[in-house]
Amino acid sequence: MYLYGASGHAKVIIEILEAEGVAIDGLFDDNESVEVLCGYNVSRYDGECRGEKIVSIGSNGVRKKIVERIGGDFGVAVHPSAIISPRATVGEGTVVMHGAIVQSDVRVGKHVIVNTGATIDHECIVEDYAHISPNATLCGNVVVGEGTQIGAGSVVVPGVRIGKWSLICAGSVVTKDIPDNCIASGNRCKVIKYIDNK
Repeated sequence: MYLYGASGHAKVIIEILEAEGVAIDGLFDDNESVEVLCGYNVSRYDGECRGEKIVSIGSNGVRKKIVERIGGDFGVAVHPSAIISPRATVGEGTVVMHGAIVQSDVRVGKHVIVNTGATIDHECIVEDYAHISPNATLCGNVVVGEGTQIGAGSVVVPGVRIGKWSLICAGSVVTKDIPDNCIASGNRCKVIKYIDNK
């Protein structure tokens, strides 16, 4: 497995792959000052990567741009302590971190981050490039749009739909639908700002 991106997020993915017994074949990063990460050499990407890879960058928008630029085959990293229902699906390029739980009939898209201790309950849909932050909870039948981040410790009640490329701030309690391209916060969660994601 190759990783594209050599920073803090990559450190966690390296340890997940090591725990899974997956060989790490190389790391790439555009920052020429980064030469080694966690004992692995870091080089510049030359387009010649022949194996599966994961884009190990925490920013949802940057992750999408790099995936679209490099293409190819992408792997999945799931920490052994995570629990994933056999009836759930997890898309390519996705990372499921320590202690996360993904329940029955959940659909997790491509290049998603399901972070430490996050829980995604039955029949939720998490679209591509989203990020479910540490200890966030999605109750049943929640939809999280492409590129959206659910902040650490947030709770989304059953049946709520959250739009694309939005941010739910840490510790929020989401009881109503949230539109695309906004920042929302609070208990109860409300839109506080619309953002231009172009």
